[in-house]
Amino acid sequence: MKDQFVVPARLKTTSFVLMGIGLLTLLIGLFAFQGEHGSTRFWAGLLQNSTFFLLIVLASTFFIAATTLAHGGWQIGFRRVPEAISMAVPVLGGILFLLLMILVFTGKTHIYHWLDAEHVAHDPILTWKAPFLSKAFFTIAAVLTIGLWSYFTLRLRKMSIEQDSWDLSKETGKRIIWRNTVWCGGFLVIYVLSVGSTTPWMWLMSIDAHWYSTMYSWYTFASTWVSGLALISLFVIYLKRNGYLPMVNEEHLHDLGKFCFAFSIFWAYLWFSQYMLIWYANMPEEIVYFKPRVWGEWRPIFFLNLVINFITPLLFLMKRDTKRNYSSMAFIAVVIIFGHWLDFWQMVGPGTYQHLVFPWFEFGIGLGFVGLIVFLVSNQLTKAALVPKTHPYLKESIIHHT
Repeated sequence: MKDQFVVPARLKTTSFVLMGIGLLTLLIGLFAFQGEHGSTRFWAGLLQNSTFFLLIVLASTFFIAATTLAHGGWQIGFRRVPEAISMAVPVLGGILFLLLMILVFTGKTHIYHWLDAEHVAHDPILTWKAPFLSKAFFTIAAVLTIGLWSYFTLRLRKMSIEQDSWDLSKETGKRIIWRNTVWCGGFLVIYVLSVGSTTPWMWLMSIDAHWYSTMYSWYTFASTWVSGLALISLFVIYLKRNGYLPMVNEEHLHDLGKFCFAFSIFWAYLWFSQYMLIWYANMPEEIVYFKPRVWGEWRPIFFLNLVINFITPLLFLMKRDTKRNYSSMAFIAVVIIFGHWLDFWQMVGPGTYQHLVFPWFEFGIGLGFVGLIVFLVSNQLTKAALVPKTHPYLKESIIHHT
């Protein structure tokens, strides 16, 4: 059994090429985007990509925690895949934290309007939000959020590798389950209070500081969660095609496909609900967010999201055979990730540089992040056996069927 991953030269080269594209795009952007509006687009593109890719690798930690608390066994055969993906969290978290601090402490008011103290003083809505939208609160929240995400991710990975050297006794199995349950439960509390609540408000929704939506964090969660599932699927498929993960078969892929199918529908439900409730109420402080997206230049992108992120997965993954086919699942996983990247672009763009432009800069930076993730994950896959042989639920994964 091929249980120890070796990074192929082609995969390593691909990651370097993609990172090179990202770095080249960054350098071109530094010189191409001059002036106030150019600078705004530069920083907005970095914010969009760093936030999106951090949250989709964090989804792997959430996947581990959620399946652990559910006492799931089907995923144990490929558990080391989301573990490896999650190890990109500290790196991408560090990049995003540095970016956020640059935006806040250099006063990038065209990204975050609430940084303009004089404007806030004459704006009743922003004055009321000032205790929340302030440099001090923003910084402390970012430190705690990214720090705790990284800490729990590293802890879960360390425990998993430690358990490879443990015995297979009944008492050891109970200890493994109890320890994993406690730590995963702790992480889920942090995850719900951040990704499911305050973090998207501060990092993304505060770009349109006058606007607010109680569904925004759930919407952001659904987008990055289904993208995270697609990313896990891509790495599982890659490893299977290269002779690894012999215990994983089409049954496991089918379940990943069902998750992608279900949460694409969940995303569409939130997309519709947020839009419908705000449109129905027709309140000026709420529809200000949708005016440029539904009636302005961004209208084609806004509705293209619905086609790519809902209709395409719905029709494609509805069939059982599609979810059990490696090529089909790889294709739809790429479509899902790109579609939700596009969604994040229209979440950030209209509130910063406003006019619809061809996203060459944003896409180039995105490819750089993809290359970085491929590089980090492939190296992490070499750090431990691909199958946690001492996990007490491994047998359930071996005999799993849908």
